[in-house]
Formats: sequence, C-alpha cells, structure tokens
Amino acid sequence: MDASGSILSTEGAIRRLWYGCAGRTVYLVLISRILQALAVVGAGAYFYPIGTHWKAHGLLVLLVLAVFQAAGLYSDLLFSNLLRFRRLTLAWLIAFVLCLFVLQQVHPFSLQDQQEPLLKWFFGGLALLLLMRVLTLTSYGLLAQRGIFLQRAAILGATENGLRLANHMLVRQDFRCGLVGIVDDRTVKRLPLHLAGLPLLGGTQDLRVLIEQIKLDIVFIALPWTAERRIDQVTRVLGRLPVNVLLVPDLVALRYAQFPLAEVAGVHLFRVSKQALSGWAPLFKRIEDLLLTGLILPFVALPMLLIALIIKLDSPGPILFRQQRYGYNDRLIDVWKFRTMFVCQVDQDAVLQTTQDDPRVTRVGRWLRRFSLDELPQLFNVLSGNMSLVGPRPHAKATQASGLMFEDAVIEYSARHRMNPGMTGWAQVNGLRGETDTLDKIERRIEYDLRYIEEWSLWLDLYILLRTLPSLIWSRTAY
Repeated sequence: MDASGSILSTEGAIRRLWYGCAGRTVYLVLISRILQALAVVGAGAYFYPIGTHWKAHGLLVLLVLAVFQAAGLYSDLLFSNLLRFRRLTLAWLIAFVLCLFVLQQVHPFSLQDQQEPLLKWFFGGLALLLLMRVLTLTSYGLLAQRGIFLQRAAILGATENGLRLANHMLVRQDFRCGLVGIVDDRTVKRLPLHLAGLPLLGGTQDLRVLIEQIKLDIVFIALPWTAERRIDQVTRVLGRLPVNVLLVPDLVALRYAQFPLAEVAGVHLFRVSKQALSGWAPLFKRIEDLLLTGLILPFVALPMLLIALIIKLDSPGPILFRQQRYGYNDRLIDVWKFRTMFVCQVDQDAVLQTTQDDPRVTRVGRWLRRFSLDELPQLFNVLSGNMSLVGPRPHAKATQASGLMFEDAVIEYSARHRMNPGMTGWAQVNGLRGETDTLDKIERRIEYDLRYIEEWSLWLDLYILLRTLPSLIWSRTAY
C-alpha cells in the first residue's frame, strides 16, 4: 500500500474523530465551563491572592457555573452566532453579588476597605468573559469555514422551498448545523441550474449510505406540501434511520422566518416588519455615536492630516470629495470622503463602480480605499447626526448591480433606510465589501443590513466595531 493510502491526513482524522463523537456538545460545554472558571480565578488572582482568599475564589466559581446554567448560557445557544453579551453581563453581576452576600454572612468584612480590588475583580472578570465569547465565536467561524459543524445536514428536495432554505442557512451560517448537499430523485436535466452552490449527493435510495458515510445528523424534507403521499413515504423510511428529520415550512412562511413571532388574541402571527429603534433606543444610539466618535477623533486627527497632505502632493485637486447618498428615510445626505480619484475622472453619482486596478483611482487612493481610510471624514457626518458609526452603508444615487438600480434589483432595498447609515456595518464585517457587480452580492448585503436593523443592540454595535479593523486588514474585495 502506498503512503497516500496508509497515512491519514490531519484534517481527515480530525473530521472522523469529531463526527464519531456522539457527546461532542457535552465536551464543548465542559471546556467552556473550565475556561470560564479559569477566567474568574485569573481575573481576581492579582487583587485577591488565591492563597489568602481561596474560599472567595471557590465560591465565586461555583456560583458562576450555577447562575450561568440557570441563565441558559450553556444551552444550545452556546453554539449559536448570538453575542449574548447582555445575558452574560447580567449573569456575572448576579453571581458576583451573591458571592459577596454569602461571604458577608459567613465572615463579615468591610466592603468600603476592599471596594477597589473588588471592582477591579468584577470588571476584569467581565472583560475576560466577554473576550472569551468573542474568541469562541471566532473559533466557530473558522471551524465552519473548514466545514466542521456540530451537526451535518442535507436537504431532501431541490424545490423552491429547499433552495430558499439553503440560501437562508448559508447566509446565516451557524456552527450548530452545516449543509453538506442536496438529495433529489430527479435527473440532472430536470434539476434547477443552480443548487445554492451545494453538491447533489444522490437520491432517496442513497440516504442510508450517506448517513453512514458522511455522518448526516439532520435531513430537511423540502418536498412540495401537496405531495402528501411522497412525504409520508420518505418520513417512514427516514424514521427507521439514525437521523433527525425536519419538515421545511411553506414558502410564504419561510420568507418571514427571520422575524420573531407576534401573538395577538392567542394567535401566533409572523411579524413582517417592525419600527426600528423605538422607545429609548434612538437616544442610546445617538449617545453611543457621540461618545465613541469623541474618543476616536483625537487618535485619528494626526493621521487624517497626514493623509490630507499626501493626497495634495500626489495629485492636483481638492482633498475631500462630497457625494450625495441615501440616508434615513430615503433622504439624500452629503457624505464626505478623502478624494481617491483624479479630479477629471470623478464619478459624482457612482454610475460606474470602482473595479480592481481602476485607472480612475490615484496611487494614494488605492491604499486609502484598500483599508477604507478614505471614509474617515465621515466621522464628521456622525457628529452632525446624519450618519452613525454602525449601520447599513450608504449607497450613491446611481449605483447599480448587473445593470439594475439597487431599488429595482431588490424589493426590500428601501427597508434598510429605516435607520441612519453607518461607517461600518454587519454586512461589511462579514466580508461583503467592495464592488456589487452581481445581484447575489447586493441581495446578501441587504439581507445582512435588514437583519442588523431587526436585531440591533448596543452590544451588537460594539461587537461590529471590534470586528471592523480585522475585517479591513484581511479583506481583499475593496478597490
């Protein structure tokens, strides 16, 4: 036997070990608990030496594990893409206060004398726990990129419902479940041309082999709901196999599956849309913008001056470029940028999108656009109130995708203007920057934008801001 046949690849071995472990979620939860216990002890070790205050450390660890369990932090949501910062912060606060209360009852001490080390322990522990969650999400993303998930799934039926589900799951890729392909009994000629980028694994007669060979955990049945007899046959067959079986809902219901259900008079209804930033949310977001912009400006003031000088030396013309773009409620706003094109070739309405090696872009402009440094003057848009630090990116009036205006290409396009546009956004930190030359690219951006509007929170804004710099460094799609 040759070496290639006798030596297993490292990645292949990891996959077999991972998917052969029935209790992998149990082990991951255990690892999470151990790491959180170490974070709690590590955060207080310097201010509260373990040798002297070992009871406080031990008690807090036990309370953290118990409160986190009660708060659902070790549930299935542990493996989701949700930040859960709010729930984690509240659970940590409850555990810390309970620990102080119990210690005070057993061995009374003066909180006033120990206020400083206790506060440092609290905020240090909170920072480590939040950082751990960010690193966990990053790890999940890296594993998902390599095709490693907690559960592997296939869609039975390359129907409109099935392909919509596939696109839905691929956009919201979740570590808990990854799609490996589509199963369909039709011949290749009768199948849709595009299967959402997924391979055709075979027909229903191949399911038993597929479940054994590629370790399928879930089969989504996406057959037409009118085919009751066929669905009944398939579910009977799958019911005898070691796999979870889920029926995909009707197309109309699935279209609004990303919105939470509303209950009216005891009837559960799909919420198609809701007002963005209601109640106190607009005030909180405005305060966030002013505070963070005030902190950022002193650090970027000198680099902005240097950029202005370099632009002036590189090519003749003004330093800044003003362009009208769509803002809140479809209003046109003046958005400021550092000029990155030759003055004689500036496209005021962005009729032609910038492409790779675009001759209109100056030498300095290429570097500025590559790292989005040309967007820095928009900090003044944020101060003026017509933009936010985080939100859907503003688009120019004439921008197109595949020859269609954005509002014509995607029906829901204007829905993204229910909130002030942002300097960075949920779509951008998920790799959707640069040219929108295809309908798929603009559709995915708008889907991320609408998801951000529906799920907005201060925690989500902070998470996006933390991810912005790494996404700028690693991105290769901005020209």
